[in-house]
Formats: sequence, C-alpha cells, structure tokens
Amino acid sequence: MIEVRSVTKRFGKRSRSVEVLHDIDFSVGTGQIAAVIGQSGAGKTTLSRIISLLERPSEGRILLDGTDVSGLSERRLRDQRRAIGTIFQASSLLARRTATENVSLPLEFAGVGRSERRARVEELLERVGLSDKADLYPRQLSGGQRQRVGIARSLALAPKVLVSDEATSGLDPNTTRSILALLRELRDDLGLTIVLITHEMDVVRQVADVVTVLDAGRVVESGPVIELLRDPHSELGVGLLPDRSHITAEDRDVLWHVTYGSDTVPTNWIELLGKATGRSIGVLSGTVESVGGRPAGRVTISVAGEHPSVGELLSSWGLHGTRVDDDASARATEEAAA
Repeated sequence: MIEVRSVTKRFGKRSRSVEVLHDIDFSVGTGQIAAVIGQSGAGKTTLSRIISLLERPSEGRILLDGTDVSGLSERRLRDQRRAIGTIFQASSLLARRTATENVSLPLEFAGVGRSERRARVEELLERVGLSDKADLYPRQLSGGQRQRVGIARSLALAPKVLVSDEATSGLDPNTTRSILALLRELRDDLGLTIVLITHEMDVVRQVADVVTVLDAGRVVESGPVIELLRDPHSELGVGLLPDRSHITAEDRDVLWHVTYGSDTVPTNWIELLGKATGRSIGVLSGTVESVGGRPAGRVTISVAGEHPSVGELLSSWGLHGTRVDDDASARATEEAAA
C-alpha cells in the first residue's frame, strides 16, 4: 500500500541545506498498522508530512498502491491527498466550530452537498462514539473526546490511509488505550492502512504490526514487531519489552536471559526446566505479554549450579537462552574489536 523508497529530505539551499532524512526505505502493507518511532529531532514529523503528501522528498519516491505520487503536479497531488487522512497531536480542532462543524470541514472544502454532509457527519460521530456530543465545542470536550472528533474528521473523505502524528501524546493511559482500540477497530472494519508517528513504546507494543526506528534521520531498525520482540539482539525489541532484573541471585547460581522465540512456548517451561535438569529454577525478573495475539516475553532466571543442557532445553521449547556471563563476554569482545 505505502512504499517509501530511498527518500532523502533537505531544507535550505545548496551548501546551507540541512538534511533531516537520509535514504529512508520502508513499506506498509494494506490493512497494517505501522509505527515510526524515534526521539525528538529524529525526522518523524518530516517523514509523516512526506507520507501525507504535504512535503515532497528531495530525493526518492513515495508509492501509494503502486503509483509514484512524489512527482505529481500540484493539482493531481491534491486529488491524491484525499486518499490520506491525518490525525494531529491535540486534534487541532477549530475552537469556534462544534464537533459536527469540525468533522464537516473537509466535506465542505470538497464541495459535498449539505444533506450528504449531514448524513456523513452523523455516521462518523456515531462510529467514534460521540453522537451525543455533536453540538459541543472543543472546550467542552475532554482530551480523548477531542481526539475522537479529530479521528472522525480524518475519515470524512473515506481515505485508504490514516497518518497519526503523535495522536496519543499527552493523553492519560486509559484514554490512550481507548484511542488505540478505536484505531484498531477502524483498521479492521474499514481495511485502513495506518501509520503511527510516536515516541511511546507502549503504543507500538499495543497496536503496531510493523515498526521503523529513526535516529538522526536514518533508519536504524525495522521489521514486524513480534519478530523484533523475539530477537534477543534487537535493541528495539529490548526497549519494547525490557527485562529489569532487581533480585540478587546466590553466588553459585547461573543466570540466563531468556527470550520467547515462537508461538509454541510451553506456559510451564520453567517447571519443565527444573524437572529436566534436577535444579532449582528462580525467576529474577520478567515481562510476558500477548502482542497481536502471540506470546512475547523476556525473563531472567537463575539455575542452581551448572548444567550442560539448559541452552538446548530452552531452544527445544522455542526459547532463546543466553548465559549472562556469555553475554558479558560477547560484549567485551565487541568492545575490544571496536
């Protein structure tokens, strides 16, 4: 559905230009929710404006459904923009317009007749659960309600793509969850492709199918969320599901970092490991969650004494196991080589 191919973006002229995106490549399939994450200044907002067709890339191409839209004339670009809805941070509603009037705005600009506009707005407000707030002004709505109005407005022209630029930033956790649930529902019901621009790891873990990490305008990691969570060497995977060990093990214990690597990990693998090795197994820390209906987790365990088969046993159950001292040795080797 969306393909970003070798996109570079510079602002300014010639020797004084500043490059904010460099050779960006990623794609989002139809019906997927993709997250783009990174710290402030990473280039997320610029990329979102390019995907929304509000900025042109300095180099590279943007393809929507296989059509290269990056070089279109301004008139044809306006037509293509109707296929993309944008949800902004803090909803960006017009203060002097009611919820109904805010949602109606894109339809007015598109020349849609009054009766058709009214029916469409009623449908959209009902879809986002705000039929009873239709005549209220933004100041009379909560933050989550304002964001729902913004979502309804972004759907006014029946787009194929939604771009959400930090739409949950500043919302409390419960409201964030409700907004993400709404976006997931819209994806499922309408077949939308959604791009989430965010800096919140929880947002990525809760709703994204694929994720791309930007750092200083470059892609540093990209892929399906579940695969990154199951990769013990992925920095993003660790950041999405950190394992924070806070219990001290006995001196004779051997510590293992364990990462879930498949859909078939036995729920009682710790019990099975204890029985197979005849060792006492301790859980020092861990986070196990269902991500997109599939198990993902990181756990630190202690094994009472040495046993040669721990790694093989973990692997046989679909787990990646790394001894902590092995992990430290590997890091030391890498640092020495650098």
